[in-house]
Amino acid sequence: MSTVLIVPGWRDSGPGHWQTLWAEQLPGAVRVHQDDWITPTRTAWVASITRHILEIGGPVVIAAHSLGCIATSHLPPEAVERIVGALLVAPADPERRGILADFAPVPYQPLPYRSIVVASTNDPFCPVRTAGAYARAWKSEFVRLPDAGHINVEAGFGPWPLGSALLQSLLPVASPAVA
Repeated sequence: MSTVLIVPGWRDSGPGHWQTLWAEQLPGAVRVHQDDWITPTRTAWVASITRHILEIGGPVVIAAHSLGCIATSHLPPEAVERIVGALLVAPADPERRGILADFAPVPYQPLPYRSIVVASTNDPFCPVRTAGAYARAWKSEFVRLPDAGHINVEAGFGPWPLGSALLQSLLPVASPAVA
């Protein structure tokens, strides 16, 4: 059975965020914790995600948000080989935000696992065209949400049933559903 690995973005995902709710509700889900949520570095974030994946030991399905999506795209082969799917929600554009510049350039090569990129037409942290370019380069399915902001609590996304269904589509049939 696959383990869901929750990969928050810059400044973490707080109370009420769909990632926080899923981490609490999904049996066996593991949440990545970073040493520095405010001034992230690619090296530290990728190392932390890699460590979590290798500690899990079995197949992993990623549920990433924002900068967590970009960090996931930078993972080394030893982590990537354990990933069987990834839900990449509201990816950040590190080239537009100085504090995130260490994560640029974003890798533009196919991900070797099934992936779904979800983006909003009015995300303040990444134009939908950029998110679409990521999806095409990564060979991901692309779900475009109209006027959904950054797909977080501030944009009205708490439990987020559509996201739950998308995650479920990446999990093996025997995995439990997100409530």
